[in-house]
Amino acid sequence: MSNIGKHRRGILGTILFHGVIILLLLFFGFVTPLPLPEEQGILVDFGNSATGSGAREPARRAAQAPVKKVEKKKEPVVTPPPVSKPKAQPKTAPNQGKEKVLTQDFEESAAVNSGTKKSKVDEEKKRQEELARQKKIAEEKARQEELEKQRQAELERQRKAEAERKKKEEEQRQIAEINSRAQSAFGGGKTDNGSDSKSQGVTYGGGNQGSPDGSPGVNRYGNGGGSGNTYNLSGRSLVGGLPKPDFPGNEEGTVVVEITVDKYGKVTQANPGVKGSNTINPSLLAAAKKAALSARFNTDNNASAFQKGTITYHFVLD
Repeated sequence: MSNIGKHRRGILGTILFHGVIILLLLFFGFVTPLPLPEEQGILVDFGNSATGSGAREPARRAAQAPVKKVEKKKEPVVTPPPVSKPKAQPKTAPNQGKEKVLTQDFEESAAVNSGTKKSKVDEEKKRQEELARQKKIAEEKARQEELEKQRQAELERQRKAEAERKKKEEEQRQIAEINSRAQSAFGGGKTDNGSDSKSQGVTYGGGNQGSPDGSPGVNRYGNGGGSGNTYNLSGRSLVGGLPKPDFPGNEEGTVVVEITVDKYGKVTQANPGVKGSNTINPSLLAAAKKAALSARFNTDNNASAFQKGTITYHFVLD
């Protein structure tokens, strides 16, 4: 008892010291980290012996084929004669220890990482190609929409030009009709030859075509060829006058030629015999077309690429 009392402080200190150590081990030493660390392979220096020394790796030798172990044949037990001694069996060469096969998974892990990286590169490349394709489609769509807008604008412009042309033709028709009525009112209903006609001639509109010094009842006007030829092309003017057609001289008639003119004033197309013509004579149609193609108009950079109009030719005999 006296011994315990003498060493009481030492016992308490020992208990306290070990208790603190146990607590530290519980809090810091026996904790499992989460997530668990992944297993990784390590590089192993392959050799052919369990022992060795030196800093440099020796040159690799060709692998030797393992020596096959010769199995002993079991012979029947025969009682040898007392004189002879059994022959000693030759000792086989000791079997070389099999090389321990070591494996590692480091290269496999690297190969997997390389494959994953290549897959990501391929996916990114495909994504970029898809974006480029979508961009190209959008640009083509915008271009088609712009072309459609231009086409619609051109059609609207042509529609307005056609409406303006028809309006002018109607105004000219009304003016001609008014002139015809005025002439009928002041000139009487009959001519010197007793005719009831209010209009005579081969040109457009009413009136008595001819010369004041001519004779009534004669169906010849002027000196032959094209006479009173006109054109209709909105906003454009002729350069050098309207070409006269070559008159075949075998028939009279009026030929209206529909023309297509570019912005530089050149007639690119001519279609004779449209509305307003009163003959289908091939010679007159060909002469009118040839003359219309040789016509020239002023250059207008603000005009449309192609503009339509008409040229009217009147063919009369001598």
